[in-house]
Amino acid sequence: MSADLQFLEEWIPEKMDPGTVFVLANQSNLGHAQNPFVAVMSCPRCATIGLITRRQLCGGEPMICGGDLCSAEYQLDGETINFRKTQ
Repeated sequence: MSADLQFLEEWIPEKMDPGTVFVLANQSNLGHAQNPFVAVMSCPRCATIGLITRRQLCGGEPMICGGDLCSAEYQLDGETINFRKTQ
């Protein structure tokens, strides 16, 4: 299963639908220097908002939703969201 990524140009949390990304302005100040947080992304399944790193945004590392009732696992591939296949 895959879905398309959406981008917001202004930080409006109410408009963060599932699979929406907002790129942060002060990226170098957040997180680890080698792999800082660069964006806020809402889970493509439940819309829980969380910070993501440069490697996650570029598709190099997978993500797991941090929501209380969701454990979606996914990875970005350009503007496509690829969900981990069930085993």
